[in-house]
This record gives sequence, C-alpha cells and structure tokens, in this order.
Amino acid sequence: MDARFDYHGNENGAKFVKRIGNAGMVVDNSTLPRPTQELVKLRASQINGCGFCVDMHSKDAAHAGETAVRLNLVAAWREATVFTDAERAALALTEEGTRLADAHPGVTADTWTQVRKHYDDDQIAALISLIALINAYNRMNVLAGVPAGDYQPGQW
Repeated sequence: MDARFDYHGNENGAKFVKRIGNAGMVVDNSTLPRPTQELVKLRASQINGCGFCVDMHSKDAAHAGETAVRLNLVAAWREATVFTDAERAALALTEEGTRLADAHPGVTADTWTQVRKHYDDDQIAALISLIALINAYNRMNVLAGVPAGDYQPGQW
C-alpha cells in the first residue's frame, strides 16, 4: 500500500514538514515528561484515525520503555488505573483539544484545573503546542493516505 501523496517528495511539502519539525523540537526539549508526550501523541492519533502516527508513537513509546499495558490502555485511559493524575490531565486536555470540531464544548474548567495543578507554565505551553502539532501531523498523514505498519523507532 502506497501513500496517495508523497509529502516528503514534494519541495513545498518537505519544506513545511521541516519547519513544523523544528517547532516540535521546542516541545522535545521542554520539561514536559517524555512519557506524557508519547501518550498525548498516541491518544490524539487514535482519535484522528491516523494509522501512521498510531504506529509511530506506539513503537517510539515502547522503544523508550513504555509498557504494553499502558500503551494498550491509552484509548480507555479514563477506566484504567495505570496512569498518573498528571497524565490523566494531559490526556483529558488532548481529547478536548482534539475534538474541537466534534461539537465538543472545548476545554472544560475541570480539565484546565487539573492541568494547572500538575504542570507549570512552560510545561503547559509545551502541552498545548504538542496537541496542536500532533493534530497537524495527523491531518497531513490522513489526507496524504500514509499507510501504517512499516515505521521503525527513530526513523524520523
């Protein structure tokens, strides 16, 4: 199965990916915990139906030491006991920020209170930026029809 469009093979597409990749380095270098970053990327990708990103972020998280139990329960995080309160706050913000077009009310006061309780301003900036960034990547990959399954950890 091939992508319907080779984003990296197009000059404008490659330039855009490079620039948003550079923006992503700000989040990568932030104090937002790496496991939280991977959980956020995985959950948004699940919601958006981005197979490539689900493949990538589940493999990257496992490669970084994340457990199979936690990875398998990301989609059902509300009912799972394996996530910290801080991770739950990040996952709630991810869902609410990702579902904006689904007639969702946006970020609830309760979610924001929990995010504020567990993260400092720099981490919140990184978290909001990460949610925006992964949603952009998800949309690019879904629109371009990028297939899932062949990603190798660290490939990008």
